[in-house]
Amino acid sequence: MVFLDGVGIGAKDSPHNPFFSAPLPAFTKLGGGTLPSLRNARHSSSIASCVPVNATLGVKGLPQSGTGQTSLMTGINAARLIGKHFGPYPYSTLKPVIAESNIFRQLHDSGKSVCFANAFPRQFFEYIAAKNRASAITTSWISSGFALNDHHALAAGEALSADITNARWPSMGYPDIQPISPQKAGARLASLAREHNFVLFEYWLTDHVGHDQSAREANDVLHNLDGLFEGILDNLGGTLLVVTSDHGNLEDLSTKSHTRNPVPLMCAGRQHHRITDRVKNLTHIAPAILELF
Repeated sequence: MVFLDGVGIGAKDSPHNPFFSAPLPAFTKLGGGTLPSLRNARHSSSIASCVPVNATLGVKGLPQSGTGQTSLMTGINAARLIGKHFGPYPYSTLKPVIAESNIFRQLHDSGKSVCFANAFPRQFFEYIAAKNRASAITTSWISSGFALNDHHALAAGEALSADITNARWPSMGYPDIQPISPQKAGARLASLAREHNFVLFEYWLTDHVGHDQSAREANDVLHNLDGLFEGILDNLGGTLLVVTSDHGNLEDLSTKSHTRNPVPLMCAGRQHHRITDRVKNLTHIAPAILELF
């Protein structure tokens, strides 16, 4: 599973929607043969399918990462539970819900091998120790009793950098961490999926560049992501790839804020229709994956 923070389905409008400003062949393959847009959001091919997913969860206001990711990871409508959308981090009363019901814990408790593929630098460990704040996905992993990957795991090829290519690590004090291509990162993620029953990679730069409204940075991010997906799809084998998001943002660079647009659910590989056929909103994704297992 690849989680993309802040990616919705937008208008087919290249000045404002970077998905339509440059060729993205792997994204197109994941979309069932075309890139989804608001007028044309549902597609399917023999290898992949794409459906729109409601991220508003029946709650007024703009969807946020804290509640959206909690709903995605647990199958529980977090926004309705606390009466509002909240983010970027989980609302305090949601942390016990995450700890008890997240998909990592549920799969592990049923005897499955799980992996959170992201690697984190020293600065991140210092931050969460001082602030006690992390995304709902990272909170899901930690609260399930698992340790986060560090630079040793990244250097050994057992984890992925949050920026995909390792480009940021030398500036954070890790000169020995060598850059890799997005395609090689995708192949590494596919390799991890052969070692574990469930692997999740969290990518947050999509939301970051959406807030910045930078078309150039958005194109760079999407180019790296397309390479990542190329590497995954070329090495997918009998694995199922699930790609989704928590709320819209990047698909509309005319605004700095999140959007109410649906988010894509793109699945490729074995039994892809068994996920896309039953998902309507964010709370349906974790139960669909659990049912497949």
